[in-house]
Amino acid sequence: MTVNLAFDREHIWHPYTSMLKPLPVYPVSSAEGCELILENGQRLVDGTSSWWAAAHGYNHPVLNAAVTEQLQKMAHVMFGGITHQPAVSLCQQLVEMTPAALTKVFLADSGSVAVEVAIKMALQYWLASSTPQKTKLISLRKGYHGDTFAAMAVCDPVEGMHDMFNGILNQHFFLPPPASAFDADFNPADMAPLTALLEQEHQQIAALILEPIVQGYGGMRFYHPDYLRQARILCDQYQVLLIADEIATGFG
Repeated sequence: MTVNLAFDREHIWHPYTSMLKPLPVYPVSSAEGCELILENGQRLVDGTSSWWAAAHGYNHPVLNAAVTEQLQKMAHVMFGGITHQPAVSLCQQLVEMTPAALTKVFLADSGSVAVEVAIKMALQYWLASSTPQKTKLISLRKGYHGDTFAAMAVCDPVEGMHDMFNGILNQHFFLPPPASAFDADFNPADMAPLTALLEQEHQQIAALILEPIVQGYGGMRFYHPDYLRQARILCDQYQVLLIADEIATGFG
């Protein structure tokens, strides 16, 4: 069956393109390994790994077998008031592979939703701690955290893709990104903006959110690990939570 491109263009909105003059789309008939196979037989290398979600490649025999086996039982059930062994097994693996202090798992269906959940948890933590004034967040310029509203509010407000929404998003604090490169000497001056902001505003700051070590969408900027280590120390010192957005990089 060939893709009805005329219907697609007239009735389907694709992400990150104009609704009035949309970019062309490529009709995929199958996929294998790192390649997408078009209807005309042309093969494209999927360099974005389906936006980071197909890290093991397409048509992987182990994954295909697992999906086929699971479909014989159930494709999906809600997680409210219900559990099942595949979810428990997944969470067991996640607890084993993450640092020892991380023992709880909340499953979300996308990166943006995961960030929304993390922000909501941070705010709820301070509400439960009788500190309701801690509602502001700190983020880094050149950072990207998602496309839903709380996530957009902590993306770079100038160079990011959501600048048209700035007037209606919650307003937070933004700091310069670390200048010390991953493989260079660390410059302690990188910490000055964060230190100064926490000294002045920590009473209203709920959390610092950042992409550890690499800012992906911001240009694959690899910064020095000492920035992350020092940020952890400062957050503890000023009673501010730290949200590590590792959706694109994996744990640790």
